Amino acid sequence: MLRLLLVEDNELNRDMLGRRLRHRGYEVVTAVNGREGIEMARGEKPDVILMDLSLPEMDGWQAARILKNDPDTDGIPIVALTAHAMNGDRERALAAGCDEYATKPVDMPLLMDILARLNAQPGLKSLAPQPIDSV
Repeated sequence: MLRLLLVEDNELNRDMLGRRLRHRGYEVVTAVNGREGIEMARGEKPDVILMDLSLPEMDGWQAARILKNDPDTDGIPIVALTAHAMNGDRERALAAGCDEYATKPVDMPLLMDILARLNAQPGLKSLAPQPIDSV
């Protein structure tokens, strides 16, 4: 089972998105701010990070830059998530090191498409959930 790190400060959003991802076969670990997200990424080595950009203590922009400049985490794909989709935010997120960008509320078919596209990039681990064997 593949592991996703969801960095989201809003408890309701974290719970809802986490449950929806688990239902689709992903293992989900969570962090509530940018600093904790960096610690979790370094310790847990998730297959992909879903990073809210508006976070307390350290925002997602700075956390993404730190993760992409760390040789231990620079290969982990980061998907920026934001409720405030302003002109230039996508480009700014990509420049900070995010590999993809999605707005909130999260469109699950779009997020699944993003994960599939990341999965198709050479050198990245498979991000598709593993089938559950029936007994």
